[in-house]
Amino acid sequence: MASGQMKPVASLLLVLNFCMYVVVLGIGGWAMNFAIDNGFVIGPGMELPAHFSPIYFPIGNAATGFFVVFALIAGVVGVASVLSGLNHIRHWNIDSLPAAASAAAIAWSLTLLAMGFAWKEIELNYRNSKLKTMEAFLIILSFTQLVYIAAIHGASSRR
Repeated sequence: MASGQMKPVASLLLVLNFCMYVVVLGIGGWAMNFAIDNGFVIGPGMELPAHFSPIYFPIGNAATGFFVVFALIAGVVGVASVLSGLNHIRHWNIDSLPAAASAAAIAWSLTLLAMGFAWKEIELNYRNSKLKTMEAFLIILSFTQLVYIAAIHGASSRR
């Protein structure tokens, strides 16, 4: 495909990824808030429970804490990579590619890490519908982010 034909594809993927990362951040923020409000409450003079975990989540299963934390990190980096991607879409030349490609690759790698915890959470099986939605979004994002990286690499080659 010619360079000009890939620009709309990259733009569409950029908007799609942005919307999906925002949904992941919204659900992840809800899960984190729920865990903070309904987690362990330690009063003065009391000791921590024997099996205390700082990433204990009262919803989901044993993988939920790791999943939510890494999903939030991937979401923030993903939204930040969209800013670099917008600059690349605007200029669409080889000079703006390294920043967009490196930010997208970092966001993709963190999304893959969160997707790994999503698969573990699916394997352990006990979770609510909001966590299932976030798992699905991260699994889809791992593919769409890779396609976006391929679209921007294959297209911008001229100054």
